[in-house]
Amino acid sequence: MANPISVVAEPLIAGRNRLTVAFRLLLAIPHLLIVGGVGLGFAIRSRGVGSSGFGETGVLGVVAYLLAIVSWFTIVFTARQSAGLRQFMAFYLRWRVRSLAYLMLLQDAYPPFGDAPYPAALSFTDETGPRNRLSVGFRVILVIPHLIVLGPAVFVYLRETPAPMMSSAVRGLAGSPK
Repeated sequence: MANPISVVAEPLIAGRNRLTVAFRLLLAIPHLLIVGGVGLGFAIRSRGVGSSGFGETGVLGVVAYLLAIVSWFTIVFTARQSAGLRQFMAFYLRWRVRSLAYLMLLQDAYPPFGDAPYPAALSFTDETGPRNRLSVGFRVILVIPHLIVLGPAVFVYLRETPAPMMSSAVRGLAGSPK
């Protein structure tokens, strides 16, 4: 069985626009706020300032996360996923793929806001028919071992890392001098 989700990104190898590459992070700020970026939430939390609540997901990502929980309940109780919920989550994921392709220097063209053609795309097959309620409901049980193993490890890492080491790591990632 083929994977139902595929990401296609055509990297731009030659003929790069150096000006847009130099200001890429600045140009990507609107997309970062709406659909998020990579590692933004960790950098905000590790400085001790606290998280904005959006982390790496952006505003639409928070909404998609909450709708995923609602979708889980609708599948468990009705064996079907609401078309509106699925369309919104697909919309968010497609937009995020396009904005991350731009942020990660795979493309020079500025990504469109919303759904529009772009050289980086996410495609997936829609589930037709009823979903297996037992399989979807059991996924909550499958998460427990991950939380048992990874939860304490992440907590210890974030709590036990000395402040000077953490601040120097953040400065190194940010590129600021000592």
